[in-house]
Amino acid sequence: MKGLFAAPFTPFDAAGEVNIAMIDKLQKFYKANRIDGVFICGTTGETAALTFDEKKMLFEEWSKYKTDDFKVIGFLGGTSVKECRELACVAQQCQLNAIAVTAPYYFKPTSVVELAAFCADVASAADLPFYYYHIPSFTGVYYNMYDLLALVDGKIPNFSGLKFTYENVMDFQHCLEFKNRKYNLFWGRDEMLLSALVVGATGAIGTTYGFLAPLFRQLIDAYQQHNIEKARLLQLKAVEFSMFTYRYGFSIGKSFMKAVGMDCGNYRLPVRNLNDEQMLQFMSELKATDFFEYCSKNLFQ
Repeated sequence: MKGLFAAPFTPFDAAGEVNIAMIDKLQKFYKANRIDGVFICGTTGETAALTFDEKKMLFEEWSKYKTDDFKVIGFLGGTSVKECRELACVAQQCQLNAIAVTAPYYFKPTSVVELAAFCADVASAADLPFYYYHIPSFTGVYYNMYDLLALVDGKIPNFSGLKFTYENVMDFQHCLEFKNRKYNLFWGRDEMLLSALVVGATGAIGTTYGFLAPLFRQLIDAYQQHNIEKARLLQLKAVEFSMFTYRYGFSIGKSFMKAVGMDCGNYRLPVRNLNDEQMLQFMSELKATDFFEYCSKNLFQ
């Protein structure tokens, strides 16, 4: 699997329940903006705030929109081996394109050997392509991924690659070239996509692709046409938009979606949502930029 994958927000209604009807609107929105697939129930999707039944419901709903040109990867979690295995079976029943898991982040693996064993246990629950999701800023598990590949190679039949959400471009490149590019790697730091393209990335999964797909498509096109200066300036533009996160916090993601006409509701606790005054301030600041020249377009309002 290659291309630009969005990490969807889990939409909630006013009562804080999963707004399952919103999934149809989201998939149309993504497809209209040339998104190649989705990574569902991940960090952006508030995985740790979802129940097992909610994840199951989301797997089943998203599976309805899977096509040859639009892939669906289901994130299984990372804390409970049993739950991850059960969700892997759900993903199998839904015929998702792949599954993914991150490192246990409460009882952490004390070595990369333990991490490999955890991956093997979960991966064996389903006959689907299996990805390890490397996001040490959330899990606190910082092992080199090249070492993980060396341990699982040939021992986990369905191990397919990594979602690499970390700034260590050196390790990422090393993994890309493992055994003549044997494994599929998705880059996960939107703000550094150009760096990943330079070392050979062919796929990326991220939050901002969901509402800034045209900008990143232009960036990729510029790079492939060897217009590095244009690609560099577009990457800088993405960084500038990402700076809103540092000013407003994690919850700004759903505010961006509201700005493009895709209301996914609020975040669940403990994430702090913007109040009305903050939302007005955010929209005022956003309109002062050229965000709406680059953002994904909602054609279904």
